[in-house]
Parts: sequence; structure tokens; C-alpha cells
Amino acid sequence: MDLDLMVQRVAIYALPVLLAITMHEAAHAYAARRFGDSTAYMMGRMTLNPLKHIDPLGTVLLPLLTVWMGGFVFGWAKPVPVNFSALRKPRQHGRWVAAAGPAANFAMTIGWTLLLKLALYTNNAYSEPLMLMSKAGIAINISLMLLNLLPILPLDGGRIVESLLPPGTAWKYSQTERYGMWILLLLIATGLLGTILQPFYQLMYHLLQLFF
Repeated sequence: MDLDLMVQRVAIYALPVLLAITMHEAAHAYAARRFGDSTAYMMGRMTLNPLKHIDPLGTVLLPLLTVWMGGFVFGWAKPVPVNFSALRKPRQHGRWVAAAGPAANFAMTIGWTLLLKLALYTNNAYSEPLMLMSKAGIAINISLMLLNLLPILPLDGGRIVESLLPPGTAWKYSQTERYGMWILLLLIATGLLGTILQPFYQLMYHLLQLFF
């Protein structure tokens, strides 16, 4: 990729990526405190300061690499620490804590969609940059939401599935967490991740077009 084009893409994606990842993790921290676990709050992770959530590999290097390659934008932040046993109702409240991150990404998807409409209906020096950044914000938030909803531990989707299973089955399912990141890396390396998520990605775009 041409260097100038690379710089432009990074400038467009930088704010949406930082907001998507920061809001995702802050939402987990807020939900955990709301339901009785103050671990993340005490560690200063219930904040919108992106510096508290940045992982050098997952928040900087990998998103830059995927932007440069022009494919599926992928990344992660430092996971918010949650002591599920400290929640008032560990299984029920743990489900909401897990769902808070993807819910934040969904809310940001709606926000970026409204900004895109604003950019399309205005005509000034900021219209095109806002349009490009809004499209990036929509793409990264849908990607992050769908990725985290995969039923693989330790992803949020895996936590939600675990909370819905009967206790005995949930314990057996929890034992797969040690293999979760290896499974995810295998899906990425083989290209299966994009194949799995693409239909849901297209469905989200279709729904956004339908309602907005």
C-alpha cells in the first residue's frame, strides 16, 4: 500500500478503533461494579481514558496491520478484570457483564450511523472526513461486536453461553477456555473467521440500511 494512503487510512481509523475498544472495556467495568464487583473500578479501568485499556499488540500493532492489508479490521484491548464470584448473582449478573461490551459496540454502531447520515446531508469541509470516519466506525464496531459474540471462551459470547448452561455442563464448558485463544488464532490463520462472520456482518449492514 502507498505510504500516503496508509497514513490516510490510519488517520481515519485511529479514533473509531480507540473509541470502540475503550468503550467496550469501560462498559464491562461499569456493569461489573453495577452488579457488585469493584475490581476494575479499584484498578482504574472504569474509565474512558484509552491509555488505561491499550494493549500494544492488540490495540496498536494488529489493527495497523489489518488496516494496511485492507481486510477485516481486528484487534483487542487489555481485558477488564472481573471477579465473577463477587457479583451478587454470579451467573445471572455475569451474563450482563459479558453482554455489556458488545452492547456498547452496538450503541456506537448506531451513533456512527447517525453521524454518517449527518455527513451525507451536509456539504462543507468536514463532510467527507466525517463520512469516511463514520464508515470506519460502523465497520470496526460491527466487527468487534460480532467477534466478541462468538461462543468461544474467554470471549463475551462464551461467557454468555456458560451462564446459560446448567451448572454441570457449564463447568465442563469452562474447561475449554484454555484452548480459546488458540481456536481463535486458528480461525484467523485459516480465513474461517471472516467466512463465519461475513453473513452476520452483511445482515447488520442490511438492518442499518433498513432502519436508518
